[in-house]
Amino acid sequence: MDKVKFIMIGVGGMGREHIRRLLQVPEVEIVALADPSEAAVVDTRKRFPELAETDAYTDYREAIAQADADAAIIVSPHSLHFEQGMACLDGGLHVLMEKPFVAGSDNAERLIAHAEKLGKHLAVAYQRHLSGPYRYIHDVVRSGGIGKVNFICAYQAQNWLIPMKGTWRQNPALSCGGQLNDSGSHLLDVVLWATGLEPEAVTAMIDNRGAEVDIDSAVTVRFKGGAIATFNVIGSSNIDWQEDMSIHGEEGTILYRNHKIFVTKNGERRVTEVDESEFPPSGDPSRDFAELVLGRVTEAAAPASCGLAIARLTEAAWQSAAEGSRLVRL
Repeated sequence: MDKVKFIMIGVGGMGREHIRRLLQVPEVEIVALADPSEAAVVDTRKRFPELAETDAYTDYREAIAQADADAAIIVSPHSLHFEQGMACLDGGLHVLMEKPFVAGSDNAERLIAHAEKLGKHLAVAYQRHLSGPYRYIHDVVRSGGIGKVNFICAYQAQNWLIPMKGTWRQNPALSCGGQLNDSGSHLLDVVLWATGLEPEAVTAMIDNRGAEVDIDSAVTVRFKGGAIATFNVIGSSNIDWQEDMSIHGEEGTILYRNHKIFVTKNGERRVTEVDESEFPPSGDPSRDFAELVLGRVTEAAAPASCGLAIARLTEAAWQSAAEGSRLVRL
């Protein structure tokens, strides 16, 4: 294959970001836009004049049936992902899905099994797998640069409660969860991906802050092998964004502070900042998936198994919080 043709399912804000990235890949062609909102399609065509003549559909099933496509990117409310993903696979398409993959681990397992049965690529758009700073952390930890990992503290704060009020993201029928399932999904994922650790038991305290979905979460995880992690996901913050991660190993420490990284190795006591020139190059999930379909890479940066792992961990946290912070074993 020397060219890959995409259907875009969902052309809102994040959908347009995927479009922007795909249009930078010469071997990619967007052959159909699917969105029930005519206004979203009109706005997309205004932003990207090269798509002015691209076929548009209000029903994604018509797009799958009529467009001559190889792959689809799904950027719709979370509750729709499973049904749309299955339909795309049945239509012979490879699928890249926005986080947090699908609603529930059962659906995740079914979708993965179906993709494997049909021989189709299935991936999740966890972009931190392609971000230079996070790739640096991944490479150092996975290579044993700080020794055996003992403790992780992951923190994310976002002004999410008020700005998202009244949107589908705070409608449980569409979002299938709140901040832990939204931006927090990235935080959970990057820790599991960077460390390679497998959760064993979870406890959690969660507050909805008057919303219909979770807003603030404090989650503690024990991993197989003995490492412990705390995840602090705050959606009621008044600051736009802050993300920190501290990984403590037997021989060193890595501190991530909003794109800045500080490290100690070989028993050093003082951390030093890592120059950005040492970070691996950054990429993006859209281009990475196109490269996968074109056969230029053998595995997606964030395969569907990553989405399944986060679904299981998130479900365990919700269960623990609902049962008075009871320990839930995975």
